[in-house]
Amino acid sequence: MKSKSDKNKNDIDKRVIGFALIFIMLSGYSQMVSSATNAKQTPPQQGIQGYGKVYPYPGAAMQPSPERDYQVLFDITKTADAPDKVNPGLDHVARLLNLFAAAGVSTDRLKIVVVVHGPATPVVLKDDAYQKLYQKGNPNSELIGLLHSANVKLYICGQALAEKDLSPESVNPKVTLALSALTVLINYQLDGYALIPN
Repeated sequence: MKSKSDKNKNDIDKRVIGFALIFIMLSGYSQMVSSATNAKQTPPQQGIQGYGKVYPYPGAAMQPSPERDYQVLFDITKTADAPDKVNPGLDHVARLLNLFAAAGVSTDRLKIVVVVHGPATPVVLKDDAYQKLYQKGNPNSELIGLLHSANVKLYICGQALAEKDLSPESVNPKVTLALSALTVLINYQLDGYALIPN
C-alpha cells in the first residue's frame, strides 16, 4: 500500500506532466497563429523569375517605398553580346521589378514603359523572324512574355523597323507598334515618367 507521501508525489508528477503538455500545446498553437499572421502580412512574392538578379541590402539607403507610385520609362537601344543572349536592357527592367517586389511595392503602384529601337530592334521579333536573321530562336521571347504579364507596356519604334526592313507583322504580339521611339519618349516624359536610358 502506497504511503501518503508517495500518493502526493504521484499527484504532483501528474500535475507537472499535465502542465508540460498544456505548455507544449499552447506553444505549438502560438507558433501556428504567428505563422498565419506573418503569412497574411507578407505580400506575395512578385517579380520576374529567372531574370534580373538582385542582391538584397536591407540597410542600404534609397529603398523603394511601398507607399509611393512609380512611373518609369526605359529607353532600350543596345544589343546583347551575342544573338543567343538576353538583351541587357530587358533584363534591367526585370531587375527593377525584382528590386521593387523585394521591397514590398505592389505591382499596382508601378507603371513601367519600355521602348525598343536602334540596334536593339530585333529583340522584339517573333521567333521565326528572329530565326531568319540569326539562325536561332529569340532568347528574349520568354522575358517579353513575363514583362507583359507584369503589366509592363512594351513599344517598338516603327521607324526603326522600317530602317531595318522588318515588317510590323514580324513583331511579338505582346509588343505595341509605335510611330517612333521619339514620340514615345517625349509623350511619356511629358506625363511625368522617369527616364532610364541604357
